[in-house]
Amino acid sequence: MDNIWVAMGWAILPTLAICVIFAMVLRGILRSDRTERKVHAQIEAEERAARGLPPKAS
Repeated sequence: MDNIWVAMGWAILPTLAICVIFAMVLRGILRSDRTERKVHAQIEAEERAARGLPPKAS
């Protein structure tokens, strides 16, 4: 019976590894998108201030 559990563990291990890698990649993509949006909004606010326009309403 012990051999069955080891075999099942080895069978599920690649799936779990791919899920962890996918989650890490997805998290990185979402974090970089959030950072990019924040920087873009900051640049836009600076440009609007430089042109004398009021701040953009969110």
